[in-house]
Amino acid sequence: MQQTSPLLSANVPRYTSYPTAPHFHAGINSARYRDWLGTLPENAPLSLYLHIPFCDTLCWFCGCNTTAVNTYSPVRSYCDMLLKEIGMVSAALNGRRPVSHIHWGGGSPTLLSTADIARLNDALRENFDVLPDAEFAVEIDPRGFNHAMAQALKAAGVTRASIGLQDCDPAVQHAINRIQSDEETAHAIELLREAGISSLNLDLIYGLPRQTLASWERTLDFALWLNPDRFAVFGYAHVPQFKKHQALIPVELLPGVDLRLQQAELAREILCAHGYAAIGLDHFAKSHDSLARAAADGSISRNFQGYTTDSAPILIGLGASAIGSLPQGYAQNHPQVPAWRGALEAGNFPVARGIALTDNDRMHRHVIERLMCDLEVDLADVAAMFGRTPVIFAESLRRLAPIEEEGMVAIKGAKVTVKPQWRSAVRLVCAAFDQYLDAGQVRHSVSV
Repeated sequence: MQQTSPLLSANVPRYTSYPTAPHFHAGINSARYRDWLGTLPENAPLSLYLHIPFCDTLCWFCGCNTTAVNTYSPVRSYCDMLLKEIGMVSAALNGRRPVSHIHWGGGSPTLLSTADIARLNDALRENFDVLPDAEFAVEIDPRGFNHAMAQALKAAGVTRASIGLQDCDPAVQHAINRIQSDEETAHAIELLREAGISSLNLDLIYGLPRQTLASWERTLDFALWLNPDRFAVFGYAHVPQFKKHQALIPVELLPGVDLRLQQAELAREILCAHGYAAIGLDHFAKSHDSLARAAADGSISRNFQGYTTDSAPILIGLGASAIGSLPQGYAQNHPQVPAWRGALEAGNFPVARGIALTDNDRMHRHVIERLMCDLEVDLADVAAMFGRTPVIFAESLRRLAPIEEEGMVAIKGAKVTVKPQWRSAVRLVCAAFDQYLDAGQVRHSVSV
């Protein structure tokens, strides 16, 4: 295994957007969002993200916007308001717009009743023109997953399931408050495949408390036995200053940067040895999978759900905390359900904040996205796309100098390439092009 570098201890964003969410502001509100929706191109396909901010238990590692509930009534009430938001967005768009991609995330979308799955799906299809070949992906919690749920997802038209595994070692599971047996995970996958939802990906996390290389390898072996089409192998982001429940994880139980890097490398070595192609920072896919094909032909992109084949130029976020990405900029809904609900009840879009994009933002976003997706970018080509010269990136190249000296990145003329063995450090390379990032800030997680 390669030697680590002190540079890897830096706190940098995950770059699922640019500018990143900490730089959103309240200047983007309901009225601004309504204006943005009203001026969208009529025939441009949409991508829809629907957020379900509820779980039946709270996993201590979780960085998502979610709340543990012990009764179903708040979930049912939330779905009532989601129907209202869906209708408001559709009305503002002046017609049933084409939809090429749908993603339900959380929280736990599989906490929904089968009846609520059906009525939310019906509302989306009534208000939007969901294309026949649209991908419909749903995040799955295997705990409690049953035959009726699998059939309900199939009836709704779900084409891909993302199954949360994280880690299967009992000591790690107890340390993160997510007790999930191998049998539960395997049974959920069996039910999905029996229902005809055969496009499956597994979510794993390294950098968790009490996680060793040996235990991590056992998790990888079990995950491979399940034989999914894709893997997402995330590094745990410990940010208790923003996610208070993460303080329940003693920091002394967390792997250090060296071990995190070794865990990331071990996952890459094992998965690639079993026929999965490494994609970007942390995804892996079999050669037949659409994500692997998109990575090979350069059409892969990155959004708030990670790496995707979704090429829609417009992402509409629905639900509390959901973020939309429009040509004009980003718009995020109120993260807390009461504020989100209150806005809708008042007849307003529940947008709390966002940011309007400048051409400079779009140019740097393009650089960062190509680095995240392809591990390389030609700065001269990007500059030309925006009517500029490569000298615009002079300061970013200066910031890259110490990273180049460490051997993580190669710079030849205007072409920047992250060396394959250092793909785990690609976020650090992207940070050199981030015009908003404050030196020394700690709003983000460690770079590997």
